[in-house]
Amino acid sequence: MAGFYDPERLWFLLLIPVAYYIYLKITQKKKMHAMRFSRIAFVKSALGNKKVSRRNDVLFYMSLAVIALMIIGFANPHIPLKRTKEGVNVVLVIDVSGSMQATDYKPNRLEAAKQAAEVLLKSLQPKDHAGIVIFESGATTAAYLSPDKDRVIEKLRSIRPREGRTAIGDGLSLGIDMAVSIPNKKKVVILLSDGVNNAGVISPQEAVAYAKANNIQVYTVGMGSRDRVVLGYDWFGRPQYAELDEATLQAIAQQTGGKYYKSVDEHTLEEIYKNIGKEIKREKEEVNIKDWFFLAALLILIAQMYLRYGEKRILQ
Repeated sequence: MAGFYDPERLWFLLLIPVAYYIYLKITQKKKMHAMRFSRIAFVKSALGNKKVSRRNDVLFYMSLAVIALMIIGFANPHIPLKRTKEGVNVVLVIDVSGSMQATDYKPNRLEAAKQAAEVLLKSLQPKDHAGIVIFESGATTAAYLSPDKDRVIEKLRSIRPREGRTAIGDGLSLGIDMAVSIPNKKKVVILLSDGVNNAGVISPQEAVAYAKANNIQVYTVGMGSRDRVVLGYDWFGRPQYAELDEATLQAIAQQTGGKYYKSVDEHTLEEIYKNIGKEIKREKEEVNIKDWFFLAALLILIAQMYLRYGEKRILQ
């Protein structure tokens, strides 16, 4: 919201009415002294021409305006403006573990996730930056943070599934590192997973603390189905089901100021990414406008100097 970073300096504005009061007193005193003399010529000389007197008043008021504007400028006034200049850092953190090859989404979970993420990337604004982190047993960078969304989309399309386990904490931590790599921007991480954290060296709780320390919003997307999905069978022929740890994803989103979304098929997944794109708000930033006041003071000072010393200068 609008305000001043150094409001205590505004106390100096009290000098303005004091100066105005002193000016009035001096002017009145000058006129009173002039009236004490009987010679009309001297009275006219003391009182002066009305036009000159008015100009003297204007010059004085201009001086007061310069002082007031300078004081306000030194108080560091700020107003909120839309952050369109810096944009937003958006980092996609995508699970590529073995379970992402399940075919309950068409053609499979990973390809559906890539298609939905592409919809989001295309909705970003020109000055936004986007990057991609992928994770399974560990995490790695798939596309560095860049304003070139077409290049990022190319990298997204080239992502292939892997056979590892699920290191949610590692993926989120690397996503946070990427988000903070370009400062002075709002930072958003979008984490997608279909499994349970069962690998990596960083726990989801530690990654959440890291996100909060860097003021990063994390939106989480859980991929699952209405029915249980069989991923394969163990050595004894028992089915292995895809498991989604919703509680962890919900906690990550809640504690970082984001939102959790549950996807059950490729259609809901695409809608989720569309909604996330709309959820990313361009924050208002505090913009220092002190230079505006200094510029106004300078212009008034130049105008005053012109009136005093220019072609229509006041003769004393």
